[in-house]
Amino acid sequence: MNDEQRMLADMAEELFASLGHTATLENDWSSIEQVALDGLLLGEDDGGFGGSWEDALVVFRIAGYHGLSLPIAEAAIAAAVARRSSARGTIASHTSGEVAGGRFTGSISGICCGEGAAFVVAPSPAGGSLVIETAALGLEAHESVAGETRHAGTAQDAPVTLVDYDVFAMGALARVAQVAGALDAALARSVEYANERQQFGRALGKFQAVQQALATFAGEAAATNCAAMGAAQAMGRRSAAFAVAAAKLRANRAIGVGTSVAHQVHGAIGFTQEYPLHQLTRRLWAWRSEFGNDAYWSEVLGRRIVARGAENFWADLTASDH
Repeated sequence: MNDEQRMLADMAEELFASLGHTATLENDWSSIEQVALDGLLLGEDDGGFGGSWEDALVVFRIAGYHGLSLPIAEAAIAAAVARRSSARGTIASHTSGEVAGGRFTGSISGICCGEGAAFVVAPSPAGGSLVIETAALGLEAHESVAGETRHAGTAQDAPVTLVDYDVFAMGALARVAQVAGALDAALARSVEYANERQQFGRALGKFQAVQQALATFAGEAAATNCAAMGAAQAMGRRSAAFAVAAAKLRANRAIGVGTSVAHQVHGAIGFTQEYPLHQLTRRLWAWRSEFGNDAYWSEVLGRRIVARGAENFWADLTASDH
């Protein structure tokens, strides 16, 4: 982490810690806009911060650590893809329909916090991404397993702008970064609880089985952080197809192990509404499915490996540029 990223991390840490997981768009989004984090990936010529994907990784990871519900990653990606700093945007994960003559007819789903956003960036059926005004979509709201608002909408012959970016892959990388932070937070909370909770006359963390489980959890969290960094570096080179697929799948697998251990260590108290562990684990479960679940990214990697052939597997796996 360079000096600029340390400053960015300090600023994000202070802000996100003050907002917490109860932050709302209505009350707290202005705090994000005041420090221009929504323009993190947008070029300076377009009014943004001009940050790299490694800079974004720092911010998105800290947001995940604090279980922040504000769509910081989504807004930053939307602004960068659409090259718009004057309006709030968000991203979506799924599109069905067709684009013809610069107009779209179909449906868009998996819209992250669509209410209050001026535009949405979604995968285009023809490849790349499309930018559509939110007003052109009849939004319907639902909640994810984490209680976060997601929207779906339909459009009829609505004007769109096509851009040569893979917003689905960008959304997947953002989720990997958030997962890395949330796993670290859940691990820290589990270790703290294990050291405080007394069982049979000694701290829970003194039992070898608990230590082994937490060590396994720590390994999964570390692997996710490494995968996130590798994917962010690859995204900066615009050659991230393999790295993002591998990172999202690795993060998804880590979620299963990490949340299981966290709740096993905490026991019944970890499932109560009053205890804050669920603010992390519920988001982790939701993020596991968003922008590609285990099956999706396993198939992406499998098809790529088969297409390249067995003789290229090791070379591709160890190459610095995919």
